[in-house]
Amino acid sequence: MSAVTPARSAASPAPPGSPGAPPHRGPRPGQPGPHQPGPHHPGAPQPGHNGQAGHPADYAAPPIGYRPPPPPGALPGSGAAARPIEEPATARRPRPRPSPRRSANPAVTVIVPTRNEARNIEVVLPLIAAVRPAVHEIIVVDGNSMDGTIAAARRTLPWARCITQTRKGKGNAMACGFAAATGDVVVMFDADGSADPAEIPAFVSALVAGADFAKGSRFTDGGGSEDITLLRKTGNAGLNACANALFGTSYTDLCYGYNAFWADLLPLLDLPDPAVPQPEDGTMLWGDGFEIETVLNCRIAAAGLKITEVPSIEKERMFGETNLRTFADGTRVLRTLLSEHRRAERRKS
Repeated sequence: MSAVTPARSAASPAPPGSPGAPPHRGPRPGQPGPHQPGPHHPGAPQPGHNGQAGHPADYAAPPIGYRPPPPPGALPGSGAAARPIEEPATARRPRPRPSPRRSANPAVTVIVPTRNEARNIEVVLPLIAAVRPAVHEIIVVDGNSMDGTIAAARRTLPWARCITQTRKGKGNAMACGFAAATGDVVVMFDADGSADPAEIPAFVSALVAGADFAKGSRFTDGGGSEDITLLRKTGNAGLNACANALFGTSYTDLCYGYNAFWADLLPLLDLPDPAVPQPEDGTMLWGDGFEIETVLNCRIAAAGLKITEVPSIEKERMFGETNLRTFADGTRVLRTLLSEHRRAERRKS
């Protein structure tokens, strides 16, 4: 069983240069300076820590040295890649790193799954790039968008890495992104503009403070939602209760997709291999759909790892239509809870 603890409110950081102040860095050698977001939707989140662009956060710059990334579009360890995307010559490539490690200065990878999110990605990517301390890499995982999402990502932020997922479903997109990540910390970030990039340092700080998994919550103190309907809120509460009864947790927001975790936990999660082809009948492999957040929550809890909930404000989607299906996805999450509980019981015996 895993206890779920709320993240503590971060104290105001000391002024730069004063005793106890966290180090503040500029761009890495050969890296362009902070990208300034262009005109964006009035409801879009603002860049920076605590709403201030360029303000030092509660953790320091990542150490020098990164393990080499896979070839463009390839998935490390899989030996195969689906439809590789050629990266432009101006793309920033991560420096070699031997392996993910835990430290007070983690390199942060942000995974952004997309499907027809061209207008949103033009707003979201510059805001992620404006977060300080700067993230190590941003990986856009596209699900065969028809609206030019990849072109929009390249045009907006040339150093962002772009890959295509190997099957269909959000879970597969996340698994492809996880496999391509080269950072110490992995942040799961939706492309629709509902999540605030300025909260990324709070997630990382929770991990640095000792958590294995930082779970975003709209329903803990300091969280909230401008988008959730009464029906979805009621369904989420029921699924929370079910998860907590089965796994001995105290989750307040099971179905929220804004989460972060240490990259060294990826083997433990045992997600479907991105190299496995899509079934010919069109069905999704277990874990390939919207149940991905529930799968992660269950497996982290079953492993007895430390979970910290981080308050998060969910905003309304900026452009386009949601891909969520309230009843179908809710039923799939319930099936996932029951299936993951059986899996955990089998592994105990």
